[in-house]
Amino acid sequence: MQELTLQLTSMANGGSAMGRDESGRAVFVPFTIPGEQVRVRITSEKKSYAQGELLELLSPSLDRVEPQCPHFTVCGGCHFQHIAYEAQLKLKQEVVQDQLSRIGGFREANVMPTLANPTPWAYRHDISLSPTEEGGLGFWSPSVGKVIPIERCPIIHPQLSTLWQDLDMELPGLRKMTLRVGDDEALLAAMEIDDVEPPELEVDFPISVAIILPDRTAASLIGDNHLIQSVRGSDFRVSPGCFFQPSPAAAELLIDTLVRFAALSGAETVVELYSGVGMLTRFLAVGAAQLIGIEANADAIEDASVNLADFDNISLYQGWVEDVLPMLDAKPDLMVINPPDDGLSVEARKSVIEMAPARLIYVSSDAATVSRDGKQLARVGYQLKALQPIDMTPHNFQIDTISLWEKAP
Repeated sequence: MQELTLQLTSMANGGSAMGRDESGRAVFVPFTIPGEQVRVRITSEKKSYAQGELLELLSPSLDRVEPQCPHFTVCGGCHFQHIAYEAQLKLKQEVVQDQLSRIGGFREANVMPTLANPTPWAYRHDISLSPTEEGGLGFWSPSVGKVIPIERCPIIHPQLSTLWQDLDMELPGLRKMTLRVGDDEALLAAMEIDDVEPPELEVDFPISVAIILPDRTAASLIGDNHLIQSVRGSDFRVSPGCFFQPSPAAAELLIDTLVRFAALSGAETVVELYSGVGMLTRFLAVGAAQLIGIEANADAIEDASVNLADFDNISLYQGWVEDVLPMLDAKPDLMVINPPDDGLSVEARKSVIEMAPARLIYVSSDAATVSRDGKQLARVGYQLKALQPIDMTPHNFQIDTISLWEKAP
């Protein structure tokens, strides 16, 4: 394979720094930093770009630090442990700005500095593990092409580190196991298995165990069928197959930004799409006259019904956004959209546009997704007023954002 020397100029969405070869072709190199000069080996080539492997650091960046994890560059969970944390935040802001410009056409977008996670290490309250060939559980390694055993992981909650070392489960058909720790350090293991019949299990320490069904609902096998997570002084019941932010400390930053962007007076009707277990719903409902939430997952709706029981201005609908939204007889002043990683479907986006709320708040975990959907919103008159990146997942290339959009008069 070809080897060449590159001057790296920018960080790409996906975690690789980019430089250009003599022909002007973009070359993406993981585990490097913009500003570095490197020697690389080309590992794959396309017509307009290539992927490279770092061979030698010729001129290291001042932002380069020693990774804390012994598995870094092999395990696929982290991409930025070699970069000082303050520099990670700046690079994430720049990636968002670049994606908005190149994909969305937003040349002058108001992208604010990335909010730092208050706990950049040991922040994850959930992890997903898979069986290794050697037995036991580990993480998928893109570089090796298989699940590898892990000695330790510095980004997960210490309680989860202890739990996963103590687990001794040899389950035929196990595809994935998600471990979670609650606010009171209660533990839960949620399994995805190939077998239709749930396994018979015994545990010799306090842990709840559930099986995740294909529709993302869960059946409890041992103990409680949920955990409690606390954010901004409010408790949230979360069932095994339901999403909750992996870093409760960073979730508080999301809530604070949401409330600031929403600027509710108490007279507004709010429609929330993909409302989940009701974390954002709770803090929106405090300032709204009426709030309508739409969520497909039946367990999440049940959790939200418990989490939001103190409110009498909330209506929850179970179903796909594409099906429920066109049936609503509502004129929202504000719509909050918190879609899956791949963003709005064509049908969902069409329904949002037809409902024509005066203001939109879009919560995203992918800079490319918000840029793509934002481009479509701009075509029908929405203006991007502000976008706030939030570092939900330090040392990972994922960039969570919350953005405010207003329809032009």
